[in-house]
Amino acid sequence: MERTVSAADATLTAPETGAPLLDGMPRQRTVAARPVPAALVAPAPACRTGPPPWLLLPTPTGTPFTFGYAVLLTLTSLFADFADPSLLQALYQGSSTDVVHLASSPVLVLVASALWIAGGLMSSYSLVFLVVLTALERRIGGARTAGVFLLGHVLATLATEIPVGLAVLAGDLPDASLHRLDYGISFGVAASLGALAGLLRPWLRWMTLIVFGGLLLQDLVAYLDPLSNWGHLLSLAIGIGTWPLVRRWQRTGSEVPTAA
Repeated sequence: MERTVSAADATLTAPETGAPLLDGMPRQRTVAARPVPAALVAPAPACRTGPPPWLLLPTPTGTPFTFGYAVLLTLTSLFADFADPSLLQALYQGSSTDVVHLASSPVLVLVASALWIAGGLMSSYSLVFLVVLTALERRIGGARTAGVFLLGHVLATLATEIPVGLAVLAGDLPDASLHRLDYGISFGVAASLGALAGLLRPWLRWMTLIVFGGLLLQDLVAYLDPLSNWGHLLSLAIGIGTWPLVRRWQRTGSEVPTAA
């Protein structure tokens, strides 16, 4: 049987293009694309970047304690570079936390000894001081950072000098050991680094402790200044002992500034 096509069917065309529809096929339905709600569109992932470089160093408003202390240490170090050697030696001796001074004027020498950097501005502890205390102060505040620093400075000094006094009394060391020259910021810096490690991510925390602790052990093995070397290790342990405290301080964040 031969198919016949009506005139109406022959004139059917697609509404979108005007082209004639295929014979024997129903008209195709077209579906307009619906816009996707903006709320359902996943935002592009933001690029994670580290802190700006200037946040690694102290600023007057962001880290006032570290900044002010750094300025003071810079001034005393510059004075040490240009002062008369005999005057400088007298100042060092007067600031020394030896047994005699600790017995006569402990508060004065504990403060005065922290005004000098052993080795001057070129000492490795200068850079560690800036980076570590800045990072710690940004997390727990200036007053608390000063407290951690002083805790390590005072306890490690007493822990290394009191045995010297006892050894002299027992006759195991000469009387000259009572005037052993001892000054600098290294005990406070080591304690601050130990405290800061507790606030870092685990991989960075243990890497920091392994590297710094390894350097301290290397100095101890060299046996050039065993009392100071033991003091550095003890200071690091004191800082580690403050982890519960500094972590609680970081959670409260009452003193942590929000801008540099």
